[in-house]
Amino acid sequence: MSHEIEIGRGKRALRAYSFDDIAVIPARRTRDPKDVNVGWQIDAYHVDVPVMAAPMDSVMSPQTAIALGQLGGIGVLDLEGLWTRYEDPMPIYEQIRKLPEEQVTVGLQKLYQEPIKRELITQRIQEIRAGGVTVAAALSPQHTLEYSQTVIDAGVDLLVIRGTTVSAEHVSSQAEPLNLKRFIYELDVPVVVGGVATYTAALHLMRTGAAGVLVGFGGGAAHTTRQALGIHVPMATAVADVAAARRDYQDESGGRYVHVIADGGIGHSGDIVKAIACGADAVMLGALLARAEDAPGGGWHWGSEARHPILPRGQRVRVGTAGTLSEIMYGPATRSDGTLNIIGALKRTMATTGYNEVKDLQKVTIVVDRD
Repeated sequence: MSHEIEIGRGKRALRAYSFDDIAVIPARRTRDPKDVNVGWQIDAYHVDVPVMAAPMDSVMSPQTAIALGQLGGIGVLDLEGLWTRYEDPMPIYEQIRKLPEEQVTVGLQKLYQEPIKRELITQRIQEIRAGGVTVAAALSPQHTLEYSQTVIDAGVDLLVIRGTTVSAEHVSSQAEPLNLKRFIYELDVPVVVGGVATYTAALHLMRTGAAGVLVGFGGGAAHTTRQALGIHVPMATAVADVAAARRDYQDESGGRYVHVIADGGIGHSGDIVKAIACGADAVMLGALLARAEDAPGGGWHWGSEARHPILPRGQRVRVGTAGTLSEIMYGPATRSDGTLNIIGALKRTMATTGYNEVKDLQKVTIVVDRD
């Protein structure tokens, strides 16, 4: 974010761009979409598509995590959500869907007061493992030290540490800080960590040994962080800045590659294309997958910020349903708004711009088409 503009005589600001502000330009060469490869490898795990599902209760259950894995992506289960608080959370989902608008925040806070149960963490991870897919699960930075050993013992493949913003070392006078570098070094599984939005913060996270870095603050349509905290991430610039940090860290470390995963601001298939064009290796999807008919939210979407017991920074939103999870991923599409057949759209763009691999799409020409 190097371009500065003057917003007043006493203050200058950095100029940044969202995905809506940019577009990609086709090259001189085109390809057949059938020849395009959208596979992705993170650490030892190869998947068919560069898509992770956000660890949000409205998006992921153990069953949908398995379903997404079978469709070629990686489903990430929230280990601090309903599935580790309730033996049978389906009646709780129904309560959340029926909450009157004026009671949503208080209702969510109350329902999420139920304690997290270690035996349910183990049970949910084993349920996903029984589905034969890559097992990915998420903890917040605040609870990582408390529950990580339970998660590792249960057999997780990928651990995601996801918060509104995550630093390499969280400083606290009230509790033992999470030193990510020491934590990751002592862990036997790869870790994906975020959110982060700047070059410097991303570089520090990469130096911890993380396998991947989440760019953005997640939440998307269900997020009110901008209104509550004044914090917002224009995602195109953020992804490009973090991709620059990845390049410089790769040189610094003698070739170690850290994956950049765009997390937030992705509502349509075109946004997936733009995220990769800006330098992302993969995307983490929330609202797009919450629209699946088989998603546990039943057409409603909310994140962990919405249930915060002291300072909620999210909301329950009605996203509706667009089709099955399979139709969202691979079609056939019955609408033209970029919410169905998102992988087909990615392949079409790669073919149109002449790139055979997802990594190569990062080289595509980008234009700013808004002032």
